[in-house]
Amino acid sequence: MSAALQGRHATSAAPLDGRRTASSEVPVAAVELRGVTKRFGATTALDGIDLAIRKGEFFALLGPSGCGKTTTLNLIGGFESASSGTLLIDGQPVQDIPAHARPVNTVFQSYALFPHMSVVENVEFGLRMKQVPKTERRRAAFEMLKMVSLAGFEDRRPNQLSGGQRQRVALARALVNRPSVLLLDEPLGALDLKLRKQMQIELTRLQRQVGITFVYVTHDQEEALSMSDRIAVMDQGRILQIGTPAEIYDAPANRGVMEFIGSVNVFEGRVGTAVGERARVELADRVGIDAQAVAGLAAGAPVSVLVRPERIRMSAIAPAEPASPLAGTLEKIAPLGFVTHCTVRLSNEQEVLVFRLNSLDGSGSEIFAEGQRVFLWWAPTDGRMFPANTRIESIGTPQAASSSHGRPT
Repeated sequence: MSAALQGRHATSAAPLDGRRTASSEVPVAAVELRGVTKRFGATTALDGIDLAIRKGEFFALLGPSGCGKTTTLNLIGGFESASSGTLLIDGQPVQDIPAHARPVNTVFQSYALFPHMSVVENVEFGLRMKQVPKTERRRAAFEMLKMVSLAGFEDRRPNQLSGGQRQRVALARALVNRPSVLLLDEPLGALDLKLRKQMQIELTRLQRQVGITFVYVTHDQEEALSMSDRIAVMDQGRILQIGTPAEIYDAPANRGVMEFIGSVNVFEGRVGTAVGERARVELADRVGIDAQAVAGLAAGAPVSVLVRPERIRMSAIAPAEPASPLAGTLEKIAPLGFVTHCTVRLSNEQEVLVFRLNSLDGSGSEIFAEGQRVFLWWAPTDGRMFPANTRIESIGTPQAASSSHGRPT
């Protein structure tokens, strides 16, 4: 498991459905969708989804463009109405409650700040609309700006701030109202890579500090894995899997989830033998590879074996076990800081990607050169086997756009 999945995600004793055992109190979800469907004309953006988001958690809706994640966010925020199903916030149905009356606030990628107002005026705007006395709302705005590390910027205008600072103002404006749920629609998408990484840390710190439920929409897998308590992976208006980052990455529910999250190498073949949890898969060139056995797949069944690049071991010396590892030519070595990407071409011309962690001084690491003959292998449990006909071709492919309402995102 990568470092991005550790830390706040190291333990997760609660069940995935957000409920405790029958012997204890059942907590009320911060947000719950029951059989929710949303249609735009002939296009189904959400297809009967069920989802319970716990109070106080950082929850990510992750998927490709067109999967329905932003539509889900818009339904929670009251910007769209469900075609059918039930939507609850803090246990209360909200289908008939307008957006401005719901206990939620939204942070958009575009910031949506008022250019003619100062920073503090932007932050206190929501309180002003609620007719909170000026002294009280000004104090709350100053406290929130301090929380997002913008003390001293109160009198500046938005055009005098950097992109990251404007995003912090947008966050402060949303949080100052103390909503039950904060909705974030790809809020870091417009920032450069370095600033985006910094803001990811800031957002997780801020969420822990205020304790408000964050519902975060993103198509960036690393962003979701590093920031979230739990993730819902979506495609074509359906939820493919809900789990912690570690569960999503290490125990994907199906091939579509595994291919969407992180990098994978795919090997096509047929089941040879299976002993206990270990299976041997014969490739087209009669080379065998190891995989984790799957019940119900008989000998000769066509399968796909997916292996993550960081799970593959590489050496110039053939190992004693397995007896017949894959062999190929090291075509490309690409150092990328703490990790090196190695591309190996097999005898059947298939390219295999291998990630190698770089040590500080290079000690204990085998030295390789491009053009060198190498051997590849992995632990059987690191080869995830799926029936050949289970490939989800649609993941990452948007649905057809509806005539006048745009496409689901």
